[in-house]
Amino acid sequence: MKKGISATPNPITPSKPLLFEKDRCFGCNVCVEICPMDILIPHPKKGNPPVILFPEECWYCGSCVAHCPKKGAIRLNLPLIQRVRWKRKGTGGHFRV
Repeated sequence: MKKGISATPNPITPSKPLLFEKDRCFGCNVCVEICPMDILIPHPKKGNPPVILFPEECWYCGSCVAHCPKKGAIRLNLPLIQRVRWKRKGTGGHFRV
């Protein structure tokens, strides 16, 4: 009695480590080449931002942002736990940017 083997893909995570400004990114794919974790692949249509293939493997190193020839085309979207938090001296309330 042989049973069939099947594989199902992992569900897509809601994580978006990079945010691309579509009006600024012209699809040069420098970020695809420079990423140490290879999470990006070129978009099938020329001139569009790269596709984030493995978002959960991003190290948030910022090398893609630093090497982008068009400043402001890519932004890092850090997880909430890694974002900086400040405390107001007067009220003692915490806030994040």
